[in-house]
Amino acid sequence: MPSAKVLESKKARVEALTDLIKNAASGVIVDYKGISVADDTKLRKELREAGVQYFVEKNSMLRFALKNVGIEGLDEVLEGTTAIALSNDDQTAPARIIGKYIEGADEKSTFSMKAGFIGTEVYDKAGVTALSKIPSRETLLAQLVGSLQGPMQKLAATVQAVADKKSAEEVA
Repeated sequence: MPSAKVLESKKARVEALTDLIKNAASGVIVDYKGISVADDTKLRKELREAGVQYFVEKNSMLRFALKNVGIEGLDEVLEGTTAIALSNDDQTAPARIIGKYIEGADEKSTFSMKAGFIGTEVYDKAGVTALSKIPSRETLLAQLVGSLQGPMQKLAATVQAVADKKSAEEVA
């Protein structure tokens, strides 16, 4: 039986994890086995620059925290080596950055995404992999502006041509 001091520290850790997950827009659960220290440092730096919290956590602590938040269906992936990446702002950032790392890793690497969530919506490995292919919000907005810009330029050119024609007719 664990001592009261140990039990209290575990309860406090679960409460802190619960708050982190509750405030997160999204999260990705990772099997971090097979990553070198240099690669892990590089990955952590990139995640930190994107505002993503990434840390190793005990499966039992994550299980309790996820249950407290109301995220169900992740118990089967909470085995073995587990790390979690949480983002408070960008819903695709954790999956996108980790997915990019996995694509660039060599074939021997066993580093992989186990599952993830956005809000309380749970995604399996295939779903998280699909999320990792979605461009960032800024990229999507730039693509939208680019796609709207062409038709607007054509409309402006057409309106200008009509105006030029009318002014040429009034002069003649």
